[in-house]
Amino acid sequence: MKRVAVKIAYFGDEFAGSQIQPGLRTVEGDALTDLKKIGTLGDNAIDLKAASRTDRGVNAIGNVIVFNTAFDDNAALLKALNAVSKGVFYRSIADVGKGFNPRHAKERVYRYILPSFGMDADSVRECASLFVGTHDFARFCKHDDRNTVIDMRSVTVDEDIGIFILEFRSEYFLWNQIRRMVAAISSVGWGDSGIRDVERALRGRDVSFGVARPDALTLMDIVYDNVSFVPAESLGPRAGEKRFELILRNMFLDSL
Repeated sequence: MKRVAVKIAYFGDEFAGSQIQPGLRTVEGDALTDLKKIGTLGDNAIDLKAASRTDRGVNAIGNVIVFNTAFDDNAALLKALNAVSKGVFYRSIADVGKGFNPRHAKERVYRYILPSFGMDADSVRECASLFVGTHDFARFCKHDDRNTVIDMRSVTVDEDIGIFILEFRSEYFLWNQIRRMVAAISSVGWGDSGIRDVERALRGRDVSFGVARPDALTLMDIVYDNVSFVPAESLGPRAGEKRFELILRNMFLDSL
């Protein structure tokens, strides 16, 4: 038996969030079911842990789970998981020690896709830049027991046709933090709020901008020191099926 870390991807609208919840379909629940299907180990012996929690509707390209397995061949393990999975893509794998904690990452990277119609690009960029550096994000999160002072390493804004692509990098993020920051950026971009409103919120004043939609947010990657992930040889036929579904949907919308 050994312990492995696996990078996983999923569409958030297929799950009621990532953490196991009784009676609901979740990412961790599906992963545990997949592991039991391929007959690795019993529930307790699997000892499944996840790196980051994602809410209902939030997507992931590079979330990480760790678990124990009886498979010696990592490529065969990923192939077996992708063959039985209904909603999780098992993308890459690395051997890790028994004491490896997936939550202790070097960096997390999120992407948010924001419609740019009617927004002032300069205001969007100026507002996004306010969040870079060390700030108390108490007004930009749903509170739990974690310290709300975060070092935001970078926030970048790129433009494409009809959209802004926002990328956020930090060691960790608070609950709802990115969606609340994006709501502030959107409000400033539309002219409903000003830069000073966001500055006051960062100084702890009671200012709220709401919460942006979850399906435009994707956890892109989680980075660790000294852990090298090896990509899966194939993600199975489901990836092709999903691409075909998107082609059909886009053709339909283009015909409207």
